[in-house]
Amino acid sequence: MAAPVAPVIASVGVPLCVDLDGTLVKSDTLVDSALVLARQRPAALLKLPGWLMEGKAALKRHITSEVELDVAHLPYNRELLQYLEQQHADGRRIYLATAADRALADRIAAHLGIFSGVLASDGTTNLAGGNKLAAFRQQFGERFCYIGNASPDVELLQACHASGTGPMVANPTRGLRSGLRRVGVTPERTFHEASSTLRAWLKAIRLHQWSKNVLIFLPLLLAHSFTPGRIAGAVVAFLSFGLCASATYIINDLLDIEADRQHPRKRRRPFASGDLSAISGVAVVGLFFVLAALLALLVPRVVSAFPPHVALVRPLHFAGWLGIYTLTTLAYSLRLKRATLVDVIVLSGLYTIRILAGSAATGVSISTWLAGFSIFFFLSLAFVKRFAELDGLRQRGGVKPSGRGYQVSDVEQLRSFGSASGYASVVVLTLYISTLEAQHLYRHTTRLWLLTPVLLLWISRLWLLASRGQLDEDPVVYAITDKRSLLLGAIVVLIVLSAL
Repeated sequence: MAAPVAPVIASVGVPLCVDLDGTLVKSDTLVDSALVLARQRPAALLKLPGWLMEGKAALKRHITSEVELDVAHLPYNRELLQYLEQQHADGRRIYLATAADRALADRIAAHLGIFSGVLASDGTTNLAGGNKLAAFRQQFGERFCYIGNASPDVELLQACHASGTGPMVANPTRGLRSGLRRVGVTPERTFHEASSTLRAWLKAIRLHQWSKNVLIFLPLLLAHSFTPGRIAGAVVAFLSFGLCASATYIINDLLDIEADRQHPRKRRRPFASGDLSAISGVAVVGLFFVLAALLALLVPRVVSAFPPHVALVRPLHFAGWLGIYTLTTLAYSLRLKRATLVDVIVLSGLYTIRILAGSAATGVSISTWLAGFSIFFFLSLAFVKRFAELDGLRQRGGVKPSGRGYQVSDVEQLRSFGSASGYASVVVLTLYISTLEAQHLYRHTTRLWLLTPVLLLWISRLWLLASRGQLDEDPVVYAITDKRSLLLGAIVVLIVLSAL
């Protein structure tokens, strides 16, 4: 519920200037524009060093001219925007005063329709800190009110305080708060709109998606080869894959930031909503990749450290699969996710890579039957994810999802592809049960036939719920939160144990 709007602090005759990045908008529009540039025209990123050498104002001008940021779906500070709209209705002159490029600032001002004028960077002068204060004094004299959020705004807020016009802040940074305390300035009002940082990071790294990495243990489980070293190696590999996966999820969210803001559910993601800065996301990506690589190199040592001391034949094999997973995921985020049908093949392949990585981390070979089952089963999950997205778009009256190669008319064909793939995986399972390989691992192979109706029930129910529009767009989230799915999973475990 929005906070009640406070009465006017200063006279309506005193111009009110509001900063853009981090203040009126919770994100940094320069970084947002650079991310859009990275997704739409990645080759243009090679020009960044040359642009930066021309100065920060020139850099902003170049990036703004290369891409057109969607100003309608920026993460505006709603409490502050409500206050500005009331001030505008009361007849107060409001100015958008930002270090962003003038072209972008003009588009935002035109979209909101509440500003009397715009003060912004012009390609030569970067309107921040002292430059912004000089521009204020040139246009307004000594009496103006300002709303800022970061430490470069201390000087401007101090000038407001000195003139008695009531400085205000929005989502103030730690540097700004300490700076204001140092100069003895207390803001008249704070517009705060941000979620818990810890909660935002937990959401950004998607810990629930680590459940996919349980597939690393699958070769070990199916081969019934439980030695301390192999189990420990699988645990380290699980952590390595989890960190790497979280890093790639953050990269995907950063590249999709503009498309996510247009989505009714994804717009609440931490980077799209502005709850986390993109710069901090890039830093965490680098940290997670380094940690994942170190853990990957540690896997062979962990496996051989416990008795019986087993040395992996190819000690860097797991690190190789981790690298393949990383490159494939990055290619998916940058390009392949927009390639029709190729995207679902890649998604299903990423599941299979986890199984292959588990085999490499433990030194346990996987059977062709497991590979065949996983290809068809995970292909069905990939198709149901796309189906749910398109079906949700159809219900909202859309025609084509942003950043995808599909159309709403493809829904029925995707349903056919996905359900057929799911049933094909069950066929592979039934063929495996009758093989000598299964008889070698299980004493009661006939009991494994009970897996068939359980899997058929789960796959059929998954697609039935998707067709009814009752499925979360991510089937993994559905599988780990749905009580019936968890019950069926427990039944599968009991059946396998009884067959041993």
